[in-house]
Amino acid sequence: MNNKKRFSKIVQDIKDIKIQGARNIAKAALYAYSLSPTKESMSSLVHARPTEPMLVNTLHKFEKFGYKKTLEHFQSAQDKINKFVLRTIRNNSVIFTHCHSSAVVNSLVYAKKHRKRFEVYNTETRPLFQGRKTASELKKAGIKITTFIDSAIDIALESKQNSRKVSMILLGADAVLKSGVINKVGSGMIAELASLHKIPLYIVADSWKYSSHYVPIEERDFREVWSRVPKNIKIRNPAFEKIQARYIKAVISELGILSHSEFIKKAKKN
Repeated sequence: MNNKKRFSKIVQDIKDIKIQGARNIAKAALYAYSLSPTKESMSSLVHARPTEPMLVNTLHKFEKFGYKKTLEHFQSAQDKINKFVLRTIRNNSVIFTHCHSSAVVNSLVYAKKHRKRFEVYNTETRPLFQGRKTASELKKAGIKITTFIDSAIDIALESKQNSRKVSMILLGADAVLKSGVINKVGSGMIAELASLHKIPLYIVADSWKYSSHYVPIEERDFREVWSRVPKNIKIRNPAFEKIQARYIKAVISELGILSHSEFIKKAKKN
């Protein structure tokens, strides 16, 4: 496969969510751009996932620092995030998460390796079931995991039906904005329920997910929800929604464990 075909395949895989998670998307885009570092290539990659500031920031870092140094950032940032998340987890915790975040998964696996005792509740995350990926990865690491259907989020958080009460919530982010955080649809509801049940909610994210610009909410193909929908039934399939800043206990990034406003100040400087 030549570079042009490799590039086109990566762009299509990003569009089709065959490549999942903001970090994985950014790394794939970085590699694709290194194959063809042109304005047209950058435009194609950005338009493949316009809701991912990390993709845009990564491509701009490439132009400044080159491929190798830019790529090194991802592991360096994750190593720091892992240590900060470890500090927030108490033994015998029940941790809730939603969708699939490589930053969250990696930090939980790190905590398990460092002998923290905890279990995880997560959602299946319809319509593409990204939560199954999270559950599979955590199970492989030896972490006890219980997956709930999306409509049972309140049951998961409130310890109904013999489930244990959630101690903390760890969510990833697709974009961190001055007004809050954009993450997988369902995250806004989780944040409001967390506030209602007095459960601390942490955002686990690389600082390169910060954006000072407007980030659109992507509406995906209705066929993901119902492939052969009967005539005259309208399907809404928003992929993301906003978590208001007031619901966020802290943002855990390579910059530290910071309040949302403190994170914004530091991310701006960087």
